Amino acid sequence: QLQLVESGGGSVQAGGSLRLSCVASDTIDDVCMGWFRQPPGKEREGIASIISDGRTNYADSVKGRFTISEDNAKITLFLQMNNLKPEDTAMYFCAAGSPAACRSGSWSSDYWDHYWGQGTQVTVSS
Repeated sequence: QLQLVESGGGSVQAGGSLRLSCVASDTIDDVCMGWFRQPPGKEREGIASIISDGRTNYADSVKGRFTISEDNAKITLFLQMNNLKPEDTAMYFCAAGSPAACRSGSWSSDYWDHYWGQGTQVTVSS
């Protein structure tokens, strides 16, 4: 069973940057990996996904500011977050989904019901 552990969250001012990491207990090669977030009092939303062929998907809310990537060892997933805004404040989760999620760019729970990390908090102040 794949285990995922996120880190790198924290508190920053608007305009700042953070880099989140998600370490997997096994290789994530050929696995569709994604980052989701859940703002306070709101539903969880998908924001970025990646698969080993390099295909990426981004939510409109983060496109151009956030970058998803994997290390060469295919063990760690990253989310580089630049130009952070107060509305980016949320608990951030990494997840492993079915390949169809990355091919379609879908955030549906039908595709993301595999494995989830425990989350890391990001707080952006104005």
